[in-house]
Amino acid sequence: MNCIKSFWDEEDEKKIHSCPQCRQTFTPRPVLMKNTLLADLVEELKKTGLQAAPAVFCYAGPEDCICYLCSVDEHKGHNTVSAAAERTERQRELEVSRQNIQQRIQDREKDVKELQQQVEAINRSADKAVEDSEKIFTQLIRLMKKRSSDVKQQVRSKQETEVSRVKELQEKLEQEITELKRKDTEIKKLSHTEDHNQFLHNYPSLSALSESTSSINIRPLRYFEDVTAAVSELRDKLQDVLRDKWTNVSLTVTEVDVLLPQPEPKTRAGFLQYSRELTLDPNTAHTRLSLSQGNRIISIMSEHQSHSSHPERFTGYLQVLSRESLTGRCYWEVEWKGGGVGVAVAYKNISRAGGSDECGFGYNDKSWTLRCEKDSFHFYYNNVQTPVSGPRSSRVGVYLDHSAGILSFYSLSETMTLLHRVQTTFTQPLYAGLRPYFYFMQPQLSCVN
Repeated sequence: MNCIKSFWDEEDEKKIHSCPQCRQTFTPRPVLMKNTLLADLVEELKKTGLQAAPAVFCYAGPEDCICYLCSVDEHKGHNTVSAAAERTERQRELEVSRQNIQQRIQDREKDVKELQQQVEAINRSADKAVEDSEKIFTQLIRLMKKRSSDVKQQVRSKQETEVSRVKELQEKLEQEITELKRKDTEIKKLSHTEDHNQFLHNYPSLSALSESTSSINIRPLRYFEDVTAAVSELRDKLQDVLRDKWTNVSLTVTEVDVLLPQPEPKTRAGFLQYSRELTLDPNTAHTRLSLSQGNRIISIMSEHQSHSSHPERFTGYLQVLSRESLTGRCYWEVEWKGGGVGVAVAYKNISRAGGSDECGFGYNDKSWTLRCEKDSFHFYYNNVQTPVSGPRSSRVGVYLDHSAGILSFYSLSETMTLLHRVQTTFTQPLYAGLRPYFYFMQPQLSCVN
C-alpha cells in the first residue's frame, strides 16, 4: 500500500492516476482499502508455519514464475538472487544450448546431404541395372529367336530333302507300274494268240521282266516329332535354370538395403506383414508322403505312393521342401495334428539320395530345423542338438530375415513366444522344409500364411 501511495503522490500533478499492475487510469484518485481476504489468507499461512517450510521448497524450480513479492520485498522463507545475476547464468546456459542446436543443425544437414547423395546413387544404380538388364534380356531374346530360326531352317531343309527323295522314288515306282501294266497287256494278248509260231516267236521278249525297284522300308510315322520333343526338353531345362537363377537375381535385389534394417516385429500382426504363400514341391517329397489341398498339406502313408522318379526327391528321409525359395524377410506358420514334425529351412543343394546325415534336416551345415514333439522342442544344426524351452503348441511360426542372417522360431497359442533364434550368414536362397515323424500317429502338416 505504501508503494502504491508513493507512486500516486508523484502523479497528483497530472490529476490522473494509474494502476501500477494493469495500467488502468482513475479520476479522481481512488481511496485504497485493505484487502481483507488476502490479509486473512496471509495470516492463516503464517499460522501454518510457512516460515518453517523445508529448504527444498525455498527455491524456485525450473517451471516456477518469478516471485513478484520477492522482487519488491523480502519474502520470508525464499532465498533470492538478483534478476541481473540470474540473467547472466541463464544467458550462459542459452549459449550452450544454442551451440548444441547449431551442432545438431550441422549434423542433420550433413545427414540430409548424405541421404540425398544416397538417393542419387540409388537412382543411378537402379537406372543402370535396368538398362543393362534390358540389354542382356534383349540379347537372350535375340539368341532365342536365332535358335528358333535355325531350327526352322534346318527342319525346312530336311523336309525339302526328304520330300524330294520320296517323290523321286515315287516317280520310279509309278514308271515301273506303267511298264508292268503295259507288259501285262501284251502278255495277255499273246496268251490269246492262236498262231503257235507267233506265240513262240514273241514269248522270249515278253517272259523276261526288267529288274524291279528295291523294296521300301517305311519308318514309323514320327518324322519331326523328335525335334518337338528336343525343343520341349530344352524349354524345360531353361525354365529350371531361369527359376534357379531368378532366385539369385531376386536375392541380390532384396539385399539392397541402404538404411539400417527394420527391427524384428514384436506381435503376430507385425510378423504377418511378411507372410509368404508357400506350397510344397511334389518332386522333392518322399514316396511315403502324400500331398493334398494344393500341395499345402502332407500326410504319412503306410504304402509308397506312385511318385515319378526325380533327382530332387528325398529317398531316405520322410522330407519335403517348398517350391518357393525364401529371400528377404519372410514369415510362415506350420500346424500339425497327431504327431511330431521337424520345421526346417534348407539350401537347395542339400543331398537327397539315401539316409546319410548329408540328407537329413539339421544333420548338416545346409539345413536348420526345430524338432517339435509331443512334450519337447529341440533345435538341430550340423548334427548338434540344442534343447529348447517354451510353451507347448501344435502351431509354430517361422521368421526369416535372409540378409540379416536371422532365423527365429515361435510357439503360437494365445500368445507368441520366442523358442529359438539363429544369427548367422546365409550364403544361398533357402527353402522351407517339413519332416513328419512316423512313430506317432500319422500327422497332417500344413503351411499357413
